[in-house]
Amino acid sequence: MGIPEIAILTKIDETCPEVGKDIMNVYKSKYLKKKIEELRFLQQYLFEVMDYFFKPYPVPPSPKVLPKEWRTVPWGDKERDLKFVKEYQPHDKEVQLRFMLYGPAGAGKSSFINSVESALRGEVSNRVGIDAISQGSFTTKYRAYQIAKGGPRKYYPFVFNDIMGLEKDTSQGVCVEDIKLAMKGHMNDGYNFNPFSPLSENNQDYNKEPALNDRVHVLVSVISASTAVFLTGDFQKKLREVRLAARDMEIPEIAILTKIDDVCPEVSNDIRNVYKSKYLKEKIEEVSGTLGFPTNRIFPVKNYHSEIDTNDDIDTLILSALRRIITSGEDFVNHL
Repeated sequence: MGIPEIAILTKIDETCPEVGKDIMNVYKSKYLKKKIEELRFLQQYLFEVMDYFFKPYPVPPSPKVLPKEWRTVPWGDKERDLKFVKEYQPHDKEVQLRFMLYGPAGAGKSSFINSVESALRGEVSNRVGIDAISQGSFTTKYRAYQIAKGGPRKYYPFVFNDIMGLEKDTSQGVCVEDIKLAMKGHMNDGYNFNPFSPLSENNQDYNKEPALNDRVHVLVSVISASTAVFLTGDFQKKLREVRLAARDMEIPEIAILTKIDDVCPEVSNDIRNVYKSKYLKEKIEEVSGTLGFPTNRIFPVKNYHSEIDTNDDIDTLILSALRRIITSGEDFVNHL
């Protein structure tokens, strides 16, 4: 009948490993050439194909660094937020904002206070004691830290409170009830935490009549990016209980995500990749989903730990977070 014919040779990638690895080897393969000859078909009418249905071309891996930052950062202009902090004065001149840091032991609470002081002073500070090898919380007392501003006896109008870290074991770490008492202003500076029992009203460090300045105005949760995945079970319950208590007191919250350079090579190589890193974006979303923080209240930072000089890019992230902490505290006090 004179009907023309075409032959299609399929599944060539399944029978020839060289073609399976690279389809451009199809007409270099001795095996396929022999297979075509065995079919006794005119070779110019026989075509080899690899079926898309069975094995699509491999999809290239998605980039680890996004082409554009998903949050704007004033790189190269740390003076913007530094100027804001240096010029900040509470509307109520009698008020000193109080920021309390809490979170798992070893997350970097004390290091964050040191890093804030470093960014404001322009030189690396180690005033708050930290320990690189401690398995538990190195902080054992409720301590308030003011940051010097220029001349003698001049301080910024805010104070950081450092507390013992949370532990998974109920016989270790700070009691959740102690965190609640501190938020209400009932805990005096210098109180020694007791992991087995919270502060009692009969204790000399119990403040029976707290003033506005004694209360916590912003609750700052410090979480390590390297251990955020383990914040489940008892840890999650404790952190959630503290958050609900802050909600009931209408205390604003900010979350600080530390050790970002330890978990992300792209950020370790260049800290300006912090808001381009797909891994850190997913980590922030993970913390948000686990603990309930809105993503716009979570700020990734790199604390100073091995550096002997300050770095503008490290300062930029720290000052950006500090500015949000200050504005949150100011709003809280103004609406009391």
